[in-house]
Amino acid sequence: MGELLKLLWVFFLIGSFSIGGGYAIIPYIQELAVQKYAWVSQRVFTDIITISQMTPGPLAVNTSTFVGLQVAGIPGAMIATFGCVISGVGISILLYRFFQRFNKSIYVFEALNGLRSASLGLIISAAATILLMTFLGTSAISVASKVNWIAVGVFTGSLFVLRKWKMNPILLMVLTGILGGIIY
Repeated sequence: MGELLKLLWVFFLIGSFSIGGGYAIIPYIQELAVQKYAWVSQRVFTDIITISQMTPGPLAVNTSTFVGLQVAGIPGAMIATFGCVISGVGISILLYRFFQRFNKSIYVFEALNGLRSASLGLIISAAATILLMTFLGTSAISVASKVNWIAVGVFTGSLFVLRKWKMNPILLMVLTGILGGIIY
């Protein structure tokens, strides 16, 4: 039972600090789920992020569901998802009331500009983590890191096809998923 309460609390915190959306919160989820509590390995976490991006719904919620499933099965998935969602619902209600009351304030407007900037930094950090995991197999750059040139080639080719010929991103994901299944 202790593990379920821990899941609820951790994902409540994750949901509470998901300013900027799912991509911005990936480093925080990684820190808690992989490093602090060791619920999943770095490789499993990367797989969870990949699957969470391909399934419908918010990234943080999908990630919480999959981590909860790894930790404590169906009850863990339900508890982690609830923890992630309930904080966002509560915060949304409070923010709605706040903005209704102070919608003309220049201070509120400037505070939101600051949050947007912080959010952008978190999203860039998440993108860098995902790229490092894909290309190097680790989230830290070191001298001993070996570059996965196949992954770099697939990424570069996909980016080229996406930008040059404006291929449908879903079709591109399916094709690169098939290619990855064949190669790996």
